[in-house]
Amino acid sequence: MLGRTDSRLRLVVLLGVFVAIAALLGTRLAYWQLGEGPELRRAAEADSVRPAVSEVRRGDIVDRSGNILATTAYRDLLAAYPDQMLDAQRRAEICDRLAQILGYDSDRTAALLASLTNSEGNPVPYLIVERQLTSEQSDAVRAGLASHDLIGLGLEAHPVRIYPSAGGSPGTTLASQLLGFVSQDGQGRYGVEQESQDVLAGAGSATADAGDAPLPQAGGDVQLTIDASLQLRLEKELYAAWVADRAQRVTGLVMNPYTGEIMAWGSVPGYDANAYSDVAQRSPGLFVDPVVSQVYEPGSVMKMFTAAAALEEGVVGLETPVKDQKKLVFGESTVMNFDKKSMGTVAFEDAIAHSRNVATGKVALMLGDTTDAASAVLYDMWQRLGIGQTTGVEVPNESAGLVTDPALTRWHPIDLVNRAFGQAVAVTPIQLAAAFAAMANGGTLVHPHLYTADDAAAEADLAQAISPELSDTLRQLMVHVVDEGPHYAEETKIDGYVVGGKTGTAQIWDTRTGAWLPNIYNHTFVGFVGAERPEAIILVRIHDTEPRVPKRWGMSLEMTSNELFRRIALDAISVLDLQPLPGYEQPGTTDQQSPDAGAEPGSQASPAPNPDASPPAAPGQPAAEQRRPATKAGR
Repeated sequence: MLGRTDSRLRLVVLLGVFVAIAALLGTRLAYWQLGEGPELRRAAEADSVRPAVSEVRRGDIVDRSGNILATTAYRDLLAAYPDQMLDAQRRAEICDRLAQILGYDSDRTAALLASLTNSEGNPVPYLIVERQLTSEQSDAVRAGLASHDLIGLGLEAHPVRIYPSAGGSPGTTLASQLLGFVSQDGQGRYGVEQESQDVLAGAGSATADAGDAPLPQAGGDVQLTIDASLQLRLEKELYAAWVADRAQRVTGLVMNPYTGEIMAWGSVPGYDANAYSDVAQRSPGLFVDPVVSQVYEPGSVMKMFTAAAALEEGVVGLETPVKDQKKLVFGESTVMNFDKKSMGTVAFEDAIAHSRNVATGKVALMLGDTTDAASAVLYDMWQRLGIGQTTGVEVPNESAGLVTDPALTRWHPIDLVNRAFGQAVAVTPIQLAAAFAAMANGGTLVHPHLYTADDAAAEADLAQAISPELSDTLRQLMVHVVDEGPHYAEETKIDGYVVGGKTGTAQIWDTRTGAWLPNIYNHTFVGFVGAERPEAIILVRIHDTEPRVPKRWGMSLEMTSNELFRRIALDAISVLDLQPLPGYEQPGTTDQQSPDAGAEPGSQASPAPNPDASPPAAPGQPAAEQRRPATKAGR
């Protein structure tokens, strides 16, 4: 039989055990609350400033064939946790090591060290050191963490915008001004990146406290009508002209005359969109795209608009005799031809081919019984062909130009004559390209566009601006200009293809001095190339340059605007596989590649200094109405 045991001692022992356990728990709790409390609070703060973010992937921008123009890749962000770096000496050692990896100088190293602590001298919980490391820098940081030479650092992969294709000039990316760039806050800036921000950026980000919010959706891709191969060739040609002519800038574009599809579009100098922040500090003006955002007086290319109005009104035909003179005098203003001479009586088509200012001005005065009536006729033609209006092409900051409505501000005879040959009216290159397309394609004003998704809408948006018969006559006139214009044929024509167009050489009014810039001009050529019909509209503009090559007829550019047109036309023929005229056999020994920069030096004669034009007012203001000397320049 088991004996009875006393339970009092057992209860005392158990009570002692519980008291000891409680004491240990209390001591441990006090340790975490008092001893480790500050560290835990700093860790909590670090978590609060680093929410768990799921970044969406920005969509790609591709050309008409699917070649990537802009894409998203992942790069490491370097973060620091200074409160995990033990002490001030260790923080200084880590800063020195990072300075070697990141290439910091002494000032930047000191700034980094100072940023690791707050105003009270306590280490901050979290700091972004660099937002984007190179792969070599990331590898060096990882090696330092593995060897414990570095502590309190982290690498966080995040998406960055990449522009993978080099442009046609050194230090640039392809189509930089057309595409724009993406800033660190994920916003598209300029160009397609800005215009298509909503599509490319996706549905946004989801954070750790988003609850039941839907997951973010990746951005959509955007396909452009641009042909990357032709774009690269265009940029190379523009760069060659920029170097040869020592121009401020050179701009060009290639467009389908029937659909308005932009196949190439660029300006030199461009920039490296992968290094946009450096460009912003050094040359922010490079972000502005002159194809749509800069207006200028184009000069004699506008004679084609005067010809369109005169032919439509029946004032003249192509072979109607027109008397050229040395000058026209309007009070204190005088209009002269570029050579200060008269050709006498010539056919109207020859007056345009030889770019006679006086003859063109006289025909403009014949457009109506009065100056007011004639001005209204010319202005109406401008309006129907899109001058003074935005084209609606899908990029931001398009300018409508600077055009004075004669119904609101009366044109005097000198104003009408000046505007008849392209002074005192300011346009954009994209406007000119669309207008010349209508002159060449049967009379329809196309909607220039850059997105393949807009093809159907652009075709539905066609408007008959002029009659097909007038378009046929204007196309014939543009071919005649190339065939008969002074020195144009040898620089412009292409065997096996039909080429037509018009040059423009315009003086530049200096608003600071109230006078013409001496020997500085804008040079433009707008035209088409094709076989049985025009296949591509090509515009080039050589900005603000001085002719320096002496010729027997005057000073010329090293590479003229019509020669630059020809080089780009040859590129378009090659890339777009444009077929020659039926029955034409390409000579086996003929090299159809564009000549090198400086070869076949240009012969576009530049006008003498011009004290006579009425250029437009400053951007944002109506075209100038004050009496300025009339222009005598223009080719």
